[in-house]
Amino acid sequence: MTLELQALQQRLGHVFAQPALLTRALTHKSFGSDHYERLEFLGDAVLGLCISGLLYGRFDRSDEGDLTRIRAHLVRQDMLHRLAVQLGLPGLLRLSEGEARGGGAQRPSILADALEAVLGAIYLDAGFDRAREVADRLFAPLVDASTLDVWTKDAKTALQEWLQGRKLPVPVYRIDATRGKAHEQVFVVVCEVADLAVSASGEGLSRRAAEQAAAAQALSDLMALPAERTRGARPVVVVRKARTPRTGPE
Repeated sequence: MTLELQALQQRLGHVFAQPALLTRALTHKSFGSDHYERLEFLGDAVLGLCISGLLYGRFDRSDEGDLTRIRAHLVRQDMLHRLAVQLGLPGLLRLSEGEARGGGAQRPSILADALEAVLGAIYLDAGFDRAREVADRLFAPLVDASTLDVWTKDAKTALQEWLQGRKLPVPVYRIDATRGKAHEQVFVVVCEVADLAVSASGEGLSRRAAEQAAAAQALSDLMALPAERTRGARPVVVVRKARTPRTGPE
């Protein structure tokens, strides 16, 4: 096993007894027939149960609706993509030459799927308890850094209230681009918080969905800023992209 894969296992907190499972979890279908799609299917279910258990213990007074909304936020594609990047998965994916040249190693959908596949591989290698430990290590900081209100409100409302609570102006949204044919357009919207020089973009199958994705990313970036930045210190521009789940136009 390469040093890079050994380092990934250290970051995950799990050393594979069956290294071939990890290799498969990092193999895109463009590379060969022994790819990650079946592991992704399994990992999606494992992740859902792990997150459900984490939230059940963390928000012990919340009802089913609140917990469902929080879980949806945590397992959305852009969140999984960010965690995959933090783990260093882009440099470890096995892709065909064409997919690699096309930027596949940075594609959010591929990275999100690969992260789920890795969790599926851990489940097969060492069982559910170990998979849960890894999922908790990855997601617990995200849950602990937030509040129930932020997770359960829609992103635009949560962002506006976060800014108003700090006596800052409301954000500005603008359409940055549209892609695709008329009946299946993808909107790219930028959400700007000028006073903190934070700009986040989001994509969706409607303008409203793209605005929600951009607001969610902006709020996530703002909450990650040091406290002094939100008290008026002049910041550096932060730009992030987010994607919404593939739902129909609104």
